[in-house]
Amino acid sequence: MSIATRRLIMLSRRSHQALTTTRSTSTAVSDTPRFLKHNSPHPILTDHTSTLSCPQTRLTTLPNGLRIATESNLSHTATVCVWIDTGSRFETDETRGVANFLMNMVYRGTSKRSMSDLDEEFENMGGEYQSYISREQTVYIVKVTATDVPKAIDVLSDMLQNSTFEENMIVDLRNDTITRMLEENEDPDSVVSDCLHAAAFRDTPFGRSTDGRPKDAFFVTKKVLQDYLSTHYSTHRTIITASGAVNHGEIVEQVKKTFTKLSTNPITSTQLVKQAPAIFTGSEIRKRDDDMPYAYFGIFFKGASWTDPDSFALLVIQLMLGSWTKSTDVDKNKGSQFAQMAGIDELAEHLRAGTCHYKDTGLFGVSAIAKPDCLDDLASAIMQKLSQLCYQVTEEDVIRAQNKVNRH
Repeated sequence: MSIATRRLIMLSRRSHQALTTTRSTSTAVSDTPRFLKHNSPHPILTDHTSTLSCPQTRLTTLPNGLRIATESNLSHTATVCVWIDTGSRFETDETRGVANFLMNMVYRGTSKRSMSDLDEEFENMGGEYQSYISREQTVYIVKVTATDVPKAIDVLSDMLQNSTFEENMIVDLRNDTITRMLEENEDPDSVVSDCLHAAAFRDTPFGRSTDGRPKDAFFVTKKVLQDYLSTHYSTHRTIITASGAVNHGEIVEQVKKTFTKLSTNPITSTQLVKQAPAIFTGSEIRKRDDDMPYAYFGIFFKGASWTDPDSFALLVIQLMLGSWTKSTDVDKNKGSQFAQMAGIDELAEHLRAGTCHYKDTGLFGVSAIAKPDCLDDLASAIMQKLSQLCYQVTEEDVIRAQNKVNRH
């Protein structure tokens, strides 16, 4: 992590401590200079458990290692998710792109339900369903009414344990996957994200796209899918969550009855990460296309992992910087000086601070869209604003960002 980033984190953390210790006793602002008040180099807040414990989350771990977490509220609907610790980071050269292919393949039919049957069941429940994949996780999400929670769990368990992987369905999905990849290769935002990870984690699976390459789809077979499923879709790497109108005890019993065929491979994602830790490499990738009217780019630094106490400080810093979009003139009047700079000086079409976290690392920085003749000035302005956070931040800016965190 760069020295500048560490200073940003330390500054945000000290401010958080000052706010939390004075909020209940006084609202007066001390005349003491900021750096004299918060000059300790040692972290104060090292555990966010108390912050994250509301609303209460109930957790049960079954004997086979499968974890079940629930949060109940007075809603009339419920969301059921299956989180599996697998993604492109855990792929090999031989299984590149398989995680994403498998995520889409489980919707193509099981031994109990055809593809049309699955669609019909979701439609009859009036539910919303989706799935997504990242470099470390694959997630399946279903949102239904309270009465349909048992059925949603049954359908999810069927998809993840009884998929048939019929050859004709594999061929159809292969064609769809290749077409989608070619379309995404034309999407500048997707290209920038992939280039960012490729530059930060060079020559490792972590630096690869979650989609794989078009040619990888031709090597996916039924056996490849079954092997990947048995290796990575295991009880020790799976968490089932439910929130909303749910009862923890009932969810546990339903999961016990339905999720009975998951692999019991004892290897966890944490063990795999320790075997191949992420190594951040500062570097640069450029892809030039003079036919495009704008340039899409990002300036990022090594950030913090999910469990790093600095992850909250980086989130506050991200919201302090904010975002700017040219089509919304009101952004010129935002509290963020970063957004004001972009709007008043008209250096960018779009500007956004961002942070992402992984098991043992993270990324923090700024992405932007700008005209080619503005790039030098914009890059210089971004670095100036990031550096400025190390020594010039007001209490009002920190409070504003913290309030945004609370609203999220």
